[in-house]
Amino acid sequence: MAAPKAHTRLSETVYERLKQDIFEFRLLPGDRLTETELADTLKVSRTPVRQALHRLEQEGYLKLAFRNGWNVLPFDFDRFEQLYDLRIIIELAAIQQICDAETAADLGELAAVWLVPASERLADARTVSENDEAFHQGLVIATGNGEMARVHLDISEKIRIIRRLDFTKGERINATYDEHAQILRLLTQRKAAQAAILLRSHISASKAEVRKITLHMLHVARQKAP
Repeated sequence: MAAPKAHTRLSETVYERLKQDIFEFRLLPGDRLTETELADTLKVSRTPVRQALHRLEQEGYLKLAFRNGWNVLPFDFDRFEQLYDLRIIIELAAIQQICDAETAADLGELAAVWLVPASERLADARTVSENDEAFHQGLVIATGNGEMARVHLDISEKIRIIRRLDFTKGERINATYDEHAQILRLLTQRKAAQAAILLRSHISASKAEVRKITLHMLHVARQKAP
């Protein structure tokens, strides 16, 4: 029984490595992969590689190509927009619950990141992207609804690659700081309606940026990848 367990562990390692390569733009839409090349590069057998590739195929990142090769799939913009719409619904519900709760939500950790002077704002796109995701997840977690937080986290992972591209522009980073700070102030004052309007506008702006993504942006992101 040791061999199957070993393959499972290796498959998980390969899966995480390839998924990270896609999210970090080391692999771009249209890039071709083969089981043999991956097995040689990663120093593993083809079995865990094949398992990882099929898993990524099921999640919508890869497609089996001619002669046993695999292609990284192009972005499905319609799917991304649907996920953004679902995100808006969940986060609007979270805002209402936070403002209606008898006990004030603890937003201190979020405030420590976003309610800072302009001189202390971060400029690194990857870090800001990770903080942005944590901010929105934190709002949902603050409701105390674990199932809602779980679904929201799943959505966040599916759009993470797009969000990283969104923060390659300095004006988007500054706008995010401004809007997150204002949302937190409104939640502290329990002004649900105003917070909801701002949150919808904030996420819709990110959603609008999705359609502006070009192949050039992806190649630039690959050049900057660690």
